[in-house]
Amino acid sequence: MSETTETIGLRMSRQLPATPEEAFDAYTDAEKQKIWFSILDEEPGVVEIEVDLRVGGTQTAVWGPDRDTLFRETQTFLEIDRPHRLVTESTGSDPSGQEMTTHVVVTFEPNDGGTLMTVEQTGFPTPEVRDFFESMVWVGAFDRIEAYLVRSAGA
Repeated sequence: MSETTETIGLRMSRQLPATPEEAFDAYTDAEKQKIWFSILDEEPGVVEIEVDLRVGGTQTAVWGPDRDTLFRETQTFLEIDRPHRLVTESTGSDPSGQEMTTHVVVTFEPNDGGTLMTVEQTGFPTPEVRDFFESMVWVGAFDRIEAYLVRSAGA
C-alpha cells in the first residue's frame, strides 16, 4: 500500500534544557532564531527572519550559505497556545525553486526539569523528502535550538 501525501509525515521529539516558555520563545522569536539558525556554523551565512506571531500571521525565513544559494520558508500561524502548542502551514522552497507545503504541529511539554519538544510534520510529497527532514532538517534544528538554550542559560 502506498502512502498518500496526507499521510507522509514524521514525528520527532527532543528533550531541551529549558522551560516550555524558553523553548517556545527560542522557536518563535525572530531575534533568537537569528542566533540559533547559525549557532553551529563555522562561516556565518545569510539569515533573515521576520515573525508576526498571531493567528493568521506569518513567519518568513530566508537562509543559506550565500545570496545565490537561499532556502525560503513561510509559515502561516494557524494555532498559537504559548507555551504549549504551535500549529502552522509551512511553504518552503530550496535554491532550485522547488516548493512544498506541509502541516506542522509543535508541542512543548514540561518534562524532567526541562521541556520535551515534539514536532509532527505531515504532507511531504515523497517518503524520501520526509526521510531527509527526519534525518537532517529536524535533527539540525533541534541541535541548534539546544545549543542556543544551553548558551543562553550559561549567559
